[in-house]
Amino acid sequence: MNDTNAANDPAETAVLTTPQAWREFLGRYDERYMTNEASDQELVDLLEEDELEVLEEEGRLERWLGGEPASEVAVAAAEERLGVRFPPSLRGFLLASDGWTRVSGWVDLVYPCGRIAWMRDSDTGARLIQIYSENADNDDYVQLFRRSVEVAAGEDVWLLDPTDVGPDDEWAAYLFAPKYGDAQEFPSFSALFHDGYEDMD
Repeated sequence: MNDTNAANDPAETAVLTTPQAWREFLGRYDERYMTNEASDQELVDLLEEDELEVLEEEGRLERWLGGEPASEVAVAAAEERLGVRFPPSLRGFLLASDGWTRVSGWVDLVYPCGRIAWMRDSDTGARLIQIYSENADNDDYVQLFRRSVEVAAGEDVWLLDPTDVGPDDEWAAYLFAPKYGDAQEFPSFSALFHDGYEDMD
């Protein structure tokens, strides 16, 4: 896995672990995304008919790109299904917003807790494992895919590795870009989100 790169200065940003901290951060993320990243067509695709009418009439719109908070029961059920306890930053995120519909860059959806899966069991993961298994030099990637949990996808994929746990109980996180065969490593799920936020500058 020679193409794995560590994120720059990950220690600069505090790990978000509580639902309250996540809601505050996601509010800022939401505002910045809608201001900087979303094209007119993306906005049209995102909005319901009544929201489009408000936008056309008033030229403004309050929009939340996330979902309703997941319940503790729903998060616990997802953990039981996968046989793991999620790291604090992922739990805090789900309890603030059960999924997220747009991420800066090439990730379209951060999964709600019911869709989080072992990468080896997802369509994306199965396809990547098959492709990368054809070359023995890619074995590190194949093993990463097999042991990781897939938490977001689009053209790129977010992975969390439960076998690589830091002292804060956070799992190593990866932004994997299949187009380039490149994995960027982060210290936590929270750091993945912060990276997308900073990319919107």
